[in-house]
Amino acid sequence: MRSERTTRRPWLQAGGFTLVELMVVMLIISVLAAIAVPAFIASIKSAREAVLKEDLFTMRRAIDSYTMDKEKGPQSLDDLVQGGYLKEVPVDPMTHSPTTWVTATSDVLESVDQSDPGINDVHSGSEQVGSNGQPYSSW
Repeated sequence: MRSERTTRRPWLQAGGFTLVELMVVMLIISVLAAIAVPAFIASIKSAREAVLKEDLFTMRRAIDSYTMDKEKGPQSLDDLVQGGYLKEVPVDPMTHSPTTWVTATSDVLESVDQSDPGINDVHSGSEQVGSNGQPYSSW
């Protein structure tokens, strides 16, 4: 037979978690998050660095091909797109913009057949430092 107290308040019979149990679960979740978040951030940074290396390699190869084919260096990265050497100027993974690439122009001719100087190198426009300790702008 139910007591009068529990029949008037059925929620007293319902099972649930105590405040201590909930606090322990929250503590465990926060410890796991504290371990996982830095590892996740580091993996994002290394992925961006890998994309940057690949983009720089691709653009430098396109600059060299353009220079050899046209016998002059490109005057801008858009020349590489218009000439069909790149589909589009890639987005700098560090600055999230395709317009922040820093180009290096040299007055030295790269090949015997080259008639005009132009862009001979490209770097990221980011001021951040990579995981190797060098700024991305010097990669």
